[in-house]
Amino acid sequence: MDVSSSDDLSSLENSLGYTFKKKARLKEALTHKSYAHERANEHTSFNERVEFLGDSVLELIVSEYLFNSYPDFTEADLSRVKAYAVQESTLAQTAQDLNIGAYLLLGKGEEMTGGRKKDSLLADALEAVLAAIYLDGGYKNAREFILKHLTSKIDDLASTNFIFDFKTKLQEVAQAEFGVLPKYIIHKEEGPEHKKTFEVKVFIKDQFMGSGKGKTKKAAAQKAAEKGLSKLKEKDETNI
Repeated sequence: MDVSSSDDLSSLENSLGYTFKKKARLKEALTHKSYAHERANEHTSFNERVEFLGDSVLELIVSEYLFNSYPDFTEADLSRVKAYAVQESTLAQTAQDLNIGAYLLLGKGEEMTGGRKKDSLLADALEAVLAAIYLDGGYKNAREFILKHLTSKIDDLASTNFIFDFKTKLQEVAQAEFGVLPKYIIHKEEGPEHKKTFEVKVFIKDQFMGSGKGKTKKAAAQKAAEKGLSKLKEKDETNI
């Protein structure tokens, strides 16, 4: 899709619920580096820098919302819910709901490998769009945009067992049933320094129980522990 078309941009703006004063900001937010690199002689701007800003704006908006909406939550509770609310899969799903993938400007390689549906690209694009709104219309509009599309997800997370400490529970189960502690291994680190994604795997007696990804090692370990608990729950008797 050619997002340089004003009609196409207007269609996306309707989906976003925000009309840009400077359309170039939105186009930059939708431009992946693979597209810009193929047009190096055109000096095309791409979305990595604005995605960096959007990541920080997102953290502030979600933190502020949680702080004001859940006064009884501890710091640990707030951090845990925030980690899930801003994780890649949550942001990618929101981007899919807004159909952002259809408007991305991608290089030929990314296009051929399904870049429009990649969680990493979609999550980054959503953060870049948020930054573009922030730069174009200020914090108030950026906040309204994010809360319009994330509030229900945040509240669902806050009201369910997503604030549950899966690592502690898995430790209790592993000790009670198998007499050992779970072992967590950092399997992979991806992304630039300001926005690393960690993948952690958990083992019980050398048997792989699950893996999880997150923006921090702790968040990734929580997801891995959650997967491990689910695996144990699926089996009435586990032979480890």
